[in-house]
Amino acid sequence: MNTIHFTIEPPTDFAQLLSLYESLGWNSLNLSVDELKKMCNQSWYAIYAFDDQKLVGMGRIISDGVITGIICGLCVLPSYQSKGIGKEMVNRMIDHCERNRVIPQLMCTESLESYYESFGFKKFTVGMTRKIMR
Repeated sequence: MNTIHFTIEPPTDFAQLLSLYESLGWNSLNLSVDELKKMCNQSWYAIYAFDDQKLVGMGRIISDGVITGIICGLCVLPSYQSKGIGKEMVNRMIDHCERNRVIPQLMCTESLESYYESFGFKKFTVGMTRKIMR
């Protein structure tokens, strides 16, 4: 992981994020490059992981900056997974929340519960969503 560079500076080309999302099967909403850029730029905090100029990971927090910060969109390119990149990004997002006295929260699939519990997260509620026409 010593070749990985973590930064809050967004990629110059958000097509890389589109490729990352598609590599994970995450683009069911058919988001455009511009929508992904807007999503990241409007987040309260976003962290990016690069291997040289190649985007290999991203995570972001949506928040009012006062009470709660929702960690979302944590992703790592499949060929870079299990190398500590996601862990480093989560730790940096938690640290950003703590420095700003914002409570970090997240929603995840059941299969990821133990991963997030390793960072001190505890299950506390039922998450719900409502489908909309896009």
